[in-house]
Amino acid sequence: MRKIAALWGALMTAATLSAQNTAQQVLSTTQKVNDYFMSKYADPTLPTNVKKVRPSSLWTRAVYYEGLMALNDIDPQQRYMDYTDRWASFHQWTPRNGIKTCDADDQCCEQTYLMRYTQNKNEKILSTTLQNLDQQMERANPKNSSIYGWWTWIDAIQMAMPVYMQVYKITGEEKYRDHAMQMYRWSRNECGGGLFNEKDGLWWRDADYVPPYKEPDGKDCYWSRGNGWVYAALVRCMNQLDKKDKAYKELKKDFLMMSEGLKKCQREDGFWNPSLVSTNYAMTEASGTALFLYGMAWGIRNGLLKAKDYREACDQAWAAMVKTSVHSDGFLGWMQGTGKDPSDGQPLSYTRVPDFEDYGTGCFLLGATEYYKLLTKFKNS
Repeated sequence: MRKIAALWGALMTAATLSAQNTAQQVLSTTQKVNDYFMSKYADPTLPTNVKKVRPSSLWTRAVYYEGLMALNDIDPQQRYMDYTDRWASFHQWTPRNGIKTCDADDQCCEQTYLMRYTQNKNEKILSTTLQNLDQQMERANPKNSSIYGWWTWIDAIQMAMPVYMQVYKITGEEKYRDHAMQMYRWSRNECGGGLFNEKDGLWWRDADYVPPYKEPDGKDCYWSRGNGWVYAALVRCMNQLDKKDKAYKELKKDFLMMSEGLKKCQREDGFWNPSLVSTNYAMTEASGTALFLYGMAWGIRNGLLKAKDYREACDQAWAAMVKTSVHSDGFLGWMQGTGKDPSDGQPLSYTRVPDFEDYGTGCFLLGATEYYKLLTKFKNS
């Protein structure tokens, strides 16, 4: 009797996943989530006002545009590009706080600027980014006296490392790739004693959390979205590199270690906890889950991960977000607000609006569009 019940449960789960996972349904859900955001934030030039006024070129909005550009890949619409160009032009295609900034959060917007450069060849875009990176490559971080020591928190790897790799691909100048790899290695191996734990395939968040940083239950504190940022950065950087490039192979090695480590942390319901391996703050959380879906779906599609090992994790992650996070109007629940720790932005809930909605939407769009591509690939193969 138990075997029959288990078999029936498995069949029902498979039917549910199948119903939710057609490519067209994924696209429709993704469009709904994006339309909600574009409608609510119709004027992309307006500053944000969370505790204080900030320009809309800050990192939270920049991540949204990464997701929008990904959506445009599978659903080309001129209104997406008009919305992007209005935002970028208003900020003069310049990083937040100007070309002298060395803050990765300020530089994140340059990823979208450069994606638009590849489409419209506006030389001002490239020139501004080159000035920004060139001056950074000659300056040491005064806090640690290292010319490579700018990325002291793992989020920064996603915010800025792809910019360097994009410039390398556009210009062919190896100095950008090489400097980015040196900064990556500094964060990985030196910052705070080294932020990447190869044993677990997971990252401690920053130099303030001198590893191993523990949760109250004695387990290591690996913040979900922070690991999601690195995982996404590896994808976005490898996309700019030739597979024979030594840098690609180095990043691929870490991507595979992270994939294995992350797969072990996935909850039975398809989500990942805000604290990946700990019982502290064990709950649904959508931003990290979306980024892990992004990386795993990309890994399968590009032959780095075996579908038999990772496809189910992708299906479950998508089904979980559709069922538990996506509202009928496109609002996303269970999205952790800004911070750097599983405890930030608590308590999460289905209805709570995070302090910033933009980056969470961007994460969702990245995961959803890559999952759409995966479904399309398998359908056509």
